[in-house]
Amino acid sequence: MQVRDLTKMAMCVALCCVTAYISFPLPFTPGYVTALTFALSLSAYLLPPRQTFTVILIYILMGAVGLPVFAGGEGLSRLVGPAGGFYFAWPIAYALLSLAKGEPPNFKRYLVANVLIAVPITYVGGVLSMMLVLDVGLWQAMTMAVLPFISGDLMKATAAALLGVKVQKVLGGR
Repeated sequence: MQVRDLTKMAMCVALCCVTAYISFPLPFTPGYVTALTFALSLSAYLLPPRQTFTVILIYILMGAVGLPVFAGGEGLSRLVGPAGGFYFAWPIAYALLSLAKGEPPNFKRYLVANVLIAVPITYVGGVLSMMLVLDVGLWQAMTMAVLPFISGDLMKATAAALLGVKVQKVLGGR
């Protein structure tokens, strides 16, 4: 890897850490509304799949060892709690988004790939963990892990696609 790649990866990890704090809890779900998914999308648009996976894994490991980088400030308990499935789905979801983004940078392709790949995979992770940890049925898990987040995730996916295209053009694609 080149210094430029490592620098972009470090900036993406830092962006993930910062945007996780732009969050708020909802009273009827253990999940948080957070700007982190914006940063994850942007990372997928700016990095190749392996680097995207690595960035998200580093972010998760930082939280797992106790650094206060997760929404709500929780550490390892966040990963094994009802919302833990979101965290485990992210490396797969956003590495696949990075793989599907295509070349050259294109807003519509970025947005469609995010909405059809990353968002549903993230929701599957959240639903599964809520069903397992909270011992609830599919419908109740969906009302906690999917329905409250759809509109916000669509807005964040749109904003990330817009910014991702602009930044990719400045950085020269890739």
